[in-house]
Amino acid sequence: MLTYPHIDPIALSLGPLKVHWYGLMYLLGFGSAYLLALWRAKRIGWTNDQVADLIFYCAMGVIIGGRLGYVFFYGFDRFINDPLWAIRLWEGGMSFHGGFLGVLVAGFLFARRYNTPWLEITDLLAVIVPPGLMFGRIGNFIGGELWGRPVTNPELPWGMVFPHVDALARHPSQLYEALFEGLVLFLVIFIFTLKPRPRMAASSLFLIGYGLARFNIEFFREPDVDQGFVLFNWMTKGQMLTAPMIILGVVLLIISYRKSNVARVAEQSRAALAKRS
Repeated sequence: MLTYPHIDPIALSLGPLKVHWYGLMYLLGFGSAYLLALWRAKRIGWTNDQVADLIFYCAMGVIIGGRLGYVFFYGFDRFINDPLWAIRLWEGGMSFHGGFLGVLVAGFLFARRYNTPWLEITDLLAVIVPPGLMFGRIGNFIGGELWGRPVTNPELPWGMVFPHVDALARHPSQLYEALFEGLVLFLVIFIFTLKPRPRMAASSLFLIGYGLARFNIEFFREPDVDQGFVLFNWMTKGQMLTAPMIILGVVLLIISYRKSNVARVAEQSRAALAKRS
């Protein structure tokens, strides 16, 4: 059994300047996305300025969408009583699903500005986003938040006591999410996209992969105190918001490959007609 190592939330102090671990994780997330996008840009003919603009758009989408998602998905009652709470970011509270929607909107606005197919943007985002999710979950762990449920097997070697919560050994679910929603998902999509794939396939795989990882890890993560179980007395708010991602991802993946097959057959037919003529 392990004990959660209390970590100072301030990673670095330079006089009055204090760099918090959580902010540093955001910086690492956006930085990794930028470097990956630069590498991928060579394959799709983008300039470095376009990549920088995309990361800026997505950063705004993450921050604005993440905050609004938290307000409306998890704290709407508080918002009704105190509307200014929505802009007090320093009090904490960000939602993945809100940030996800924010990034989709940001990608759409970027696509309109540069006259680029939106699904080309989302396929790129599917590759560059997971490392940021990994760093974000590591930030949750450092902050000692979003801890797991008590372990059912007392012999579990990585069961961890979070002293600021209670004396029970719990799952370090933040690290589970960092591993599967971040690193594993990134490797799967990165390897998948090394070969040319139909448009929308990478986006679909992200929806399926993230959805499956998040839905299953929620069984090891303690439900939010103010939310509890919201459906069937076992489904959490995170699972309720994530399940549609899995379904949508499967549907879009099927559509993607069917459209690709239709296009390939049509191209073969045109080539055959051209030879006959």
